[in-house]
Amino acid sequence: MKTAVIHARIEPLIKRQAEGVLSDLGISPTEAIRIFYRQITLRRGLPFAVAVPNECTAATLKKSRRGEDVQEFESLDAMFETWKK
Repeated sequence: MKTAVIHARIEPLIKRQAEGVLSDLGISPTEAIRIFYRQITLRRGLPFAVAVPNECTAATLKKSRRGEDVQEFESLDAMFETWKK
């Protein structure tokens, strides 16, 4: 079997975080890339939805990143209770 090589640059923190998750899953980075490419081939596209957020969602995400208008809850049930009001 012939092999091809992929070279990619990525932020060191993202690389460490992703490799930590892959390690927890028992998957090497190389195997994860193989799985990703196989899924692209099988699905004839990305194996997950990719969309540009609308204006409202983009603004909300920016505010959240700045820590504005963020609510924290002790549980999902507590969060859902606020939705009933």
